[in-house]
Formats: sequence, structure tokens, C-alpha cells
Amino acid sequence: MNSVTSQITKVLHTSIRKVTQIENINPELEKPADSDHGDYSSNCAMVLFKQLPTELKDRFRNPRQLAEEIVSELHQQISESIVKEVSVAGPGFINFRLSDAALLSYLQQVVGQDWSALKVTSPEESTAIVEYSSPNIAKPFTVGHLRSTIIGDAVANLLQAAGWQVFRDNHLGDWGTQFGKQIYAYLNIPLDPSGQRSNEDILNSSSAPVKELVQLYVEFHKQAETHPEIEEEARSWFKRLEDGDQEARRIWQKCVDWSLKEFQRIYQRLGVHFTENDGRGYGESFFEDKMAPVIAELKEKKLLQESEGAQLVFLEEEHLPPLMVIKKDGATLYATRDLATDKFRKENVSRYGKHPVVINEVGAEQSEYFQQLFAVEYKLGWYKPGQRVHVKHGLYRFQDRKMSTRKGNTIWLEDVLDEAVKRADGSEEIGIGALKWNDLKRSAHLDIIFNWDEILAMDGNSGPYMQYAYARCLSIFRKAEQGVEQAVAQSFPAAANPERQLLRKLTQYPEVIQRAAQEYAPHHICTYLFSLAQEFNSFYHQAPILKAESEPLRQLRLQLTQAVGNTIQHGLQILGIQTLDRM
Repeated sequence: MNSVTSQITKVLHTSIRKVTQIENINPELEKPADSDHGDYSSNCAMVLFKQLPTELKDRFRNPRQLAEEIVSELHQQISESIVKEVSVAGPGFINFRLSDAALLSYLQQVVGQDWSALKVTSPEESTAIVEYSSPNIAKPFTVGHLRSTIIGDAVANLLQAAGWQVFRDNHLGDWGTQFGKQIYAYLNIPLDPSGQRSNEDILNSSSAPVKELVQLYVEFHKQAETHPEIEEEARSWFKRLEDGDQEARRIWQKCVDWSLKEFQRIYQRLGVHFTENDGRGYGESFFEDKMAPVIAELKEKKLLQESEGAQLVFLEEEHLPPLMVIKKDGATLYATRDLATDKFRKENVSRYGKHPVVINEVGAEQSEYFQQLFAVEYKLGWYKPGQRVHVKHGLYRFQDRKMSTRKGNTIWLEDVLDEAVKRADGSEEIGIGALKWNDLKRSAHLDIIFNWDEILAMDGNSGPYMQYAYARCLSIFRKAEQGVEQAVAQSFPAAANPERQLLRKLTQYPEVIQRAAQEYAPHHICTYLFSLAQEFNSFYHQAPILKAESEPLRQLRLQLTQAVGNTIQHGLQILGIQTLDRM
């Protein structure tokens, strides 16, 4: 089902085309700050007049006359069930006032939790692969993983709400030279200095084996500072791993299994899940045998060039540095595996369709790398612009503390989650919801200064405030002696202007979802939900809900309360935030 704005925009486009014979026009609607100017407004006549050829300018003379001609055509085209009044104001604004029927029809949908108005596409038409989180095996989650995990999850939820078919992938860092170091440390650096227990015994019985693997990794780098020869031994172990050595593979697989078990515990706390490879996600190791065809295709299309012994794809036309695909020693890189990953996605038509949009949620510091990667994939003809998207996030700022696994100076994500829950009086829903809202309420590319007081505030733009706004709606229902009628009236009762204003706000939700999905930007949902909660708070104090002047008005106010609660709950679900019935 189309939203009200999409229906108006479609008719407006048709009317402009009939009046001017111009096809390529995309009229936009705005929401006037003053409701006296209507529910929606468009300045399309003023914008279009500047672009008209001379003969049409002579015919219409000024933007207002053009607007009047468009409105005359609109009266022939637009349904009175959607718009009850169209008028021209000022120098050429076209104002629309929605019909009561359109507003109340939307209220009926939301009371019944019918969210079809949010859909802008269908799973048959649009497919997205969203890659997010992507932690490294044998390393616990740091707080740095939080942003990619919850932003990526929200983007996936958002696209699904807008009608897309969504595949959720976790591109695990389970391959690379660091595993040579990990294997060497596992075999040669004792966790028990007394030597009474082997590393294997300690790790098998540990409740947090991954943190102990990090301890080994950190100790390796400390020893390498005074004994650099162990770096060569580590490289030798990774070569054995690549060659399929049984002992190297056994230790590597243990690291993978321990890590996945620990990761899954974190994902359950965050309410995050993945769909690919039985929910595990495809790790880099999955693509080890898929890189050779990529290199062959690059050579076949004459895109690879040698420079100082390395193989690169030059990107002068794109004004980007060259992308290295093979190092001078013949080793592959992240880029090689990423290309193999995206080739696999492109060719797996039976699962992903012919034209999937592939979205990577990764930190903004990798922006140039993804520009290079996308440029190479465009040159190869695998994807077209718009089919490859980098949703980038900024950094968390923690009073000069840096996150480095090598030095062991890091902030573990689970410690942050535990602290949030502790500060929320033991509530996982409030503590973790507060962390998520604090992250998602702003544009993802911005850095965040971590402030517990702001995160857990019960008033203002915070997760607990939004959860309380939902709980208040349910509290009103519990106090009502009679339930809410599911059938919405066909017209507004007398003196129902505050109700109309609140319903006008509710009808904006589909537009917010559509814009957020188009921009891959969950923060638009936060902005809207907070504004809706504030408007409902004002309505609550202005219009007594349970003691309304008449029963029809009481029922309308209860239905609006239910619609507000349903909308807040639906929006928070997209953001991955749980609601509470009582607070």
C-alpha cells in the first residue's frame, strides 16, 4: 500500500506533466510548520518555472499562475478520499489538506498493526546483503565492534520493514598471518608459569577462553620486541596452516569454535542475528579457494599491473590510489578476499537474485579503501553504482583511551554491556536499549563521546525516555475501564483539533521509514520517534484521555494512544530496542 505522500506525489507529477508536457520532474512535498498552511506543501511550481522554455514562461507569466494551472488539473486528478482541499498560497506554493477519511484510514491501519504503508518495494523486486559486525576470531568483542553491530542490524531491519528481502552476513576475520602468531603463542607461551597445566587444559576448562587467547597474543608481541626471530616462526606456522597442516588446522579450528561460542552469547544479549552460513556468517577462510578465479579475471580483463613486484589495479580515472591485490611475495590481502566475497555474492543468483545491493557497515576510516574496492568491482562489471554501499560510522571517544589488542589496552564490549545493565538497576532491556539509542540517534558517521549520564537519562533524547513513553501508553489502557474499540470512526468528533494534529504526526511515519531506508540511515527513525513522544506528551496534558467530554472523543483518544504506542514499539523494534510494559 502506498503512503499518503507517495499517492499525492504521483498525482502531482501527472498534473505537472499534463500542464507543461515536461516528463522529467520530481516534485517534493514538505510539511508546513504551521498547520494553517495545510498538511503538505510543494514549491514545485516555483522551482519548475525557472526551468521552463521561453514559450512556456510567456504562457504562464509567473510561478503563481503556473501553480494555479497545476491545481486546476489536480482537482481533476486527485481523490477526495485522500485530499479534501488543494490551494495556492503566496508566490506559488501548492498546499494540500488531507481528508478526514485519509487520516482516519491510516489510524485504523496502525491500531490494527497493519504496516503495509511502509512498504516501498517487495522481496521479489529488491534484495540486499548487509554485512556488519565482522569481529576477528580469537579476539573478544571490544566496544569498537558495538557500532557496526547495532547500526548494521538496524539497517537490515529497516530495509526489511520497507519491503526488501534481506540477507545478514557476518564476515568473520578467521584468516590471516595473525593466526601464525596465535598458533606459535598457544604452543610456546605458557598461561600457567608453573608449567603444571598445559595451555590446552586451561583453555578447554576456561569460561572465557578468548580473553586468554588475547593474553597469549599480547604476550607474543611483548616477546617479539626482544626476540624478533619468533616473527619468522609465526610466519612459518601460518604457511603450515595455509598448506593444511593437521596440527595447525586443529588449533585454528579450536580458536574458531571458542570464539563463535563467545560471540553468540554477545549477539544474544544484543538481540542481533545473521542469516548466512547457518547464522555463523561467511568467514574469510571460506573464500581462500575462491581468490584464484578473481585474479584470473583481473588478468583476463587486463586490469592488473605490476609495480615493484606487487600486482595492483590502477584507478587514475577515479582519482583514487591503486588497489593492491597481490603483494610482492605473492601473498593475498584483505582486498583479494573481499573481491572473492563479492564475486561469490554476485554469482550466487539462486540465493541473492541477479541484482543484489551489497552493503558494508564499516568504520569511516576505511572510506577510501571501499571507494577503491567498489571502483574495481565496477570495472569488472560485477556491480553498478548504487549496488555497492558503504554505511560508515565514526568512533567512540573515551578520554584518550585507545583500543589496541597488541598492547592489551582495550575496552571490552561485555564490560560496557555489564556496566550499562548495572547502572540501569539490573535491567538488560533498559541498559542495552540505552546504549543502542545513544548510538543510533545521531548520523552514523559522527563520533560519539561516551557519557553515561546522557545515555541513561530518563528525560530527553534517550532510550529509557522512549521506553517510558511506550510504557505510559500501556498504563493508560490499564486504567481504562473499557477496552479500546478496534473500529475507528469515519469522521472526527466535534472539537477534535488536537486529535487531528497528533494523527497528522502519526501519518508521517511511513515517509520517515522510506527516507531512512533510501539513505540507509536509522537515525531518522530516532528523530521521528522522539518528536512523536514529545507531541504525545503535550497531547496527554492538553486532552484528558480517560475523562474526555464525550464517549466518541474518549474512544478516539484511546485509539490515538494505541497508535502512538504501536508506532513507538514498531520503530524501536527496527532499532533493535526492546520495549517494557511497565517502568
